[in-house]
Amino acid sequence: MNPDQVRQRVSETYAAAVQRPKGSCCGAGAVTTHPALATGYTADRLAPLPTDAVQNSFGCGDPLAFAEVQPGQTVVDLGSGAGIDCLIAARAVGPQGRVIGVDMTSAMLDRARANARQAGFDNIEFRSGLIEQLPVADASADWIISNCVINLSPQKRRVFDEIARVLKPGGRVQISDMVADDLPWAARHLASLYDNCVAGAISEAEYVEAMRAAGLEDIRVLSRHTYDAAQLCGLADGGCVSIPRWIRPFTKRLAGSLAGRIHSIRITARKPEVTH
Repeated sequence: MNPDQVRQRVSETYAAAVQRPKGSCCGAGAVTTHPALATGYTADRLAPLPTDAVQNSFGCGDPLAFAEVQPGQTVVDLGSGAGIDCLIAARAVGPQGRVIGVDMTSAMLDRARANARQAGFDNIEFRSGLIEQLPVADASADWIISNCVINLSPQKRRVFDEIARVLKPGGRVQISDMVADDLPWAARHLASLYDNCVAGAISEAEYVEAMRAAGLEDIRVLSRHTYDAAQLCGLADGGCVSIPRWIRPFTKRLAGSLAGRIHSIRITARKPEVTH
């Protein structure tokens, strides 16, 4: 598939997923009343949020965990989905701050806007657009965040270039995402694994190198979770995209072949104060 076909497939997949939420695609545990708890969000973060935003969280971590977001700052969320991270960021930046969520899926944008209204935030704006071509001005963001989305991009280098463009000098990016090492050919080419944030994932080393090539510095992996076979079976059963019926008899064997190769990471970087 070409990049436009990949994006269309991903958009259609998540538009359907938001109609039948199962919680995080990339979680390491069982779905609970608040599925995001399985991926690292704390109960106090989730308590004030609309249930719809939490139930339709398809992330693999809390990209704002330990981020030093300050009142009055501007935060941009790449692939903002139903808005969970934008709502958390809006509380952190306060009424003088600004949050911009970017998503290419109309169903997600509709949910996110409704959730922001329900939560009573008027400092959030949701924009339709691609993360490879952000509808955001140069050097306008103090923080860029993203949650289990960049792995779905067919043009990841462009995403990191856009991150560097949109950040202010000295601005920071903090991302929760999936990375994968040496996946078998069959796994790389299984569409449902792409939709579930696995087949399109690059390695951690490639991730770091792409950030560095975009001009970012102070790149650090803050946390890393490696999936074992049992957790990967759970991902197949409880992901946002159903595994096709014909694959299900082979799920345990597939999970065994992928065990130890798939990781969720939280990674941060900074745009230099002065660019050359």
